[in-house]
Amino acid sequence: MKLPLDSRHVAILVTDGFEQSELELPLRALELAGAKVTIISPAAGEIQGMHHDEKGDLFDTDLRLDLADPEDFDALLLPGGLANPDTLRSLPAAVSFVREFGLQGKPIAAICHGPWILIEAGLVEGRRLTSWPAIQTDIRNAGGEWVDEEVVVDMKLVTSRQPDDIPAFNSKMIEVFSQGADIPLGVGAQPPLED
Repeated sequence: MKLPLDSRHVAILVTDGFEQSELELPLRALELAGAKVTIISPAAGEIQGMHHDEKGDLFDTDLRLDLADPEDFDALLLPGGLANPDTLRSLPAAVSFVREFGLQGKPIAAICHGPWILIEAGLVEGRRLTSWPAIQTDIRNAGGEWVDEEVVVDMKLVTSRQPDDIPAFNSKMIEVFSQGADIPLGVGAQPPLED
């Protein structure tokens, strides 16, 4: 039996301080749908999960960010938590990696604080999305339309607010990831300037 994500390769970009359920449950759903999944992080080794503000489990990474090429992947997942996306959005390599998915029209799913990275990558202007409510002003200031819904799909962008939304998020993520690339995201998104 063919699974919806057979032959799809999904990147998960994450670092220390991610909300554990926002990595663990979507990862399991992607694998059950047939996807090959690669956990990418700025440093090799293990990354620290969180259960809100309490330490969770350590997770092994598969590939260092500096060795990852967006061309090798069909879709991107951005888990939330507070520290994880805040760290990633300050790293030019992470921002460039995410921006490239948008510029290529590849599907992206982001939950909780994950859209912070989308903002930094220039991928929310003109898009309708949701997030953890505390960053709704950041999304609006970046030109996005923030809505309070459990899951929002705008073209190839899937977003949700929090761990309680994960069942709906997983369902839409798999549906959108199965469709492949489409029109590029990112109105006016530009490649980063070289240092």
